Amino acid sequence: MKNISANKLKVQQAMDKVAPKRDIYIRRSLYYYKNLIRLFNFNIPAGSRVLEIGCGTGFLLNAIKPSYGVGIDISLPMIEKAKQNYPHLHFIAMDAEEFSLNETFDYIVISDTLGYLEDIQKVFSAMKCAITPSTRIIISYHSFLWEPLLGIMQKLRLKMPHHRLNWLNRDDVMNLLALEGYDVVKSGRRFIFPVYIPFVSWFLNKYISNLPLFNMLCLTGYIIARKPSVFEAEKQLSVTVIIPARNEKGNIEDAVKRVPEMGKHTEIIFVEGNSTDDTLNEIKRVCEEYKDTRDVKFLVQDGKGKGDAVRKGFDHATGDILMILDADLTVPPEDLPKFYNAIATGKGEYINGTRLVYPLEDEAMRTLNMLGNKFFSVMFSWLLGQRIKDTLCGTKVLTAENYRKLAANRSYFGDFDPFGDFDLIFGSAKMNLKLIEVPIRYRARKYGETNISRFKHGWLLLKMVAYASNKIKFVN
Repeated sequence: MKNISANKLKVQQAMDKVAPKRDIYIRRSLYYYKNLIRLFNFNIPAGSRVLEIGCGTGFLLNAIKPSYGVGIDISLPMIEKAKQNYPHLHFIAMDAEEFSLNETFDYIVISDTLGYLEDIQKVFSAMKCAITPSTRIIISYHSFLWEPLLGIMQKLRLKMPHHRLNWLNRDDVMNLLALEGYDVVKSGRRFIFPVYIPFVSWFLNKYISNLPLFNMLCLTGYIIARKPSVFEAEKQLSVTVIIPARNEKGNIEDAVKRVPEMGKHTEIIFVEGNSTDDTLNEIKRVCEEYKDTRDVKFLVQDGKGKGDAVRKGFDHATGDILMILDADLTVPPEDLPKFYNAIATGKGEYINGTRLVYPLEDEAMRTLNMLGNKFFSVMFSWLLGQRIKDTLCGTKVLTAENYRKLAANRSYFGDFDPFGDFDLIFGSAKMNLKLIEVPIRYRARKYGETNISRFKHGWLLLKMVAYASNKIKFVN
């Protein structure tokens, strides 16, 4: 390593001194570290390529179970200890401000390390060489409110001695990330009761710590960020528009006429859902009539519900970008290029339409439906850790690559969603995709009647919120 400043030298010497006892301190605070491991294991699939900055003796990196794991630390004795403990991982003595690895990773972990860095912005800048547009940076830190208690724990030798150079809050970290062009996907807090008492600790840390106000008192804060890709104007992506259609005969031809050509190619796939109004024959007629001018296909649904239709359509899609358009055309097809631009430019990775920004056309949405949408907006924003204004808009967009990853990990939530919307919302949240909403002008339907039952489906939504809470929010 190069010559380092006096402050950094003090940090290095403190870490060198504690290295032989580092694993002992981990065992003394094992309840805290198990909670920390659960946070990272929830967000990082086993078998990923992981880099940890400030790895210490490698305990956390090993617990993440990477297929390829690299840890760097300024303390050579810490690195030597890590190599002894976990010979299957790779450890390098390196000053994070002089980061120089020539490889990329799926995840970069910075856990309880920011306080020991002299120039955090320089670290965020230097590590860009290890990042791709799909890389997620996961940062954990201690709340400033806990400083007095952590000092007492340190004096009681329950916590590792340290030489902290700074103590940053969430806004400080997010500002430093923004200065280097990073985009925060989500942030949160967890772990309110660090002492293990059977049942009491479990209940407080799993449930109470996630409630508003109580959440402000948590020990651990975390931020998940990404480095958005830079849009290349000449890069054109192909698109598949999936149109689930049940009893929508009068809208089929209009949909084909109005869906714009996007990117280098636009494919339209109707998924017919056992209609009673001759929708299937109309789809067949339209496909034949427009076969020379549009790439339009159809499938017949095997199961029931929009969710089943969406999954079948996506499984047969050939486009780089996958879009859902409801066949009632209450979301104007002419707005789809806005969704294309949002995802093609890297502004978002999961694009959701929102009908609740612009004024609604008369009879486009009944008052009770509007109130339900606003209620679920608040619930889902809290649940996902990202703002979402309209959970029930049918138009949703993501890349085929991300959908394949989502589908491969669908077993975490199971087959619980008859709508198809929430399978995508929850799956994208679990993958920490950046959610962006595109405002659209919602129109009244011109043909047919809605397939949504306000009370029956509203009750289903409440059950899904409760179910997803235990899968996303109340994880311990």
